[in-house]
Amino acid sequence: MSVSPGPTPKSKEDLNVSILLDLSDRIDPIKYPSPSMEFYKRDLGYIEAIGKAFEAHLRSKQVIKINDQIQVYFEPEPLDAEIDNLAKELKLSFTKANATKAGIEKVSPQFTSVATKIYEQAIQDKKYIGSDIWGFFKNKVNDYCIKPDHRNILFILTDGYMFHQDSKFMDENKSSYLTPELVRALKLNTSKYNDLINEKGYGFVKANDNLDDLEVIVLGVNPAKGNPFEGDVIKAYWEKWLADMKIENYVIKPADLPSNLDNAIQTYVNK
Repeated sequence: MSVSPGPTPKSKEDLNVSILLDLSDRIDPIKYPSPSMEFYKRDLGYIEAIGKAFEAHLRSKQVIKINDQIQVYFEPEPLDAEIDNLAKELKLSFTKANATKAGIEKVSPQFTSVATKIYEQAIQDKKYIGSDIWGFFKNKVNDYCIKPDHRNILFILTDGYMFHQDSKFMDENKSSYLTPELVRALKLNTSKYNDLINEKGYGFVKANDNLDDLEVIVLGVNPAKGNPFEGDVIKAYWEKWLADMKIENYVIKPADLPSNLDNAIQTYVNK
């Protein structure tokens, strides 16, 4: 999966980092086994790396200048009250009034520990509510993920597909969703996928506009097997969608081992 680095991120000292988790059945280790490392464990590795990068950013600043926050979101909200309660522990805000060395050093361990409980609970309950990424961008991203005078970074942990019954519709040849079934139905499973996308105007329906103050990093893209062009189609859909919403800075990464992405995550966050 290739990467579009986009222009150099705007120079802003304060970070506002958001993480949107896709708790659909993609994390089910029985339905989608991965011998090298289960996909939910990859997510946890990414979360740990994001936490470490945020910590490094805080340590690089003078205490008097600290005004940074990090938080985790789901869309829709989890059906399990326990998961919802755990998620509250993953909303941290640091200012010069409350930033301590001990508190900063707890970010990564706390995020890793609490996120592990969330994933294990979701897998145990098997209440996979899906992830309404399109709806999140339409209804919540402005209020939740964009803070004035901050560098706003949204990490999305997902397999790259989009589907939720509450936001499933077509608008001419564009859709609010993407599934392996839709890729096949649109005949995008051949080497002519790009010609078809351009000719027919396939892609995601634009969910928002003027999000130029938001950077997006998609981690965990995992194309369905059987179509060598599946990953390229996912990438094309995402890139066009993000560009349509005026998002200039984005990165799209496959479901690689966390150890292979750790340095890239930390380097990007601490540019």
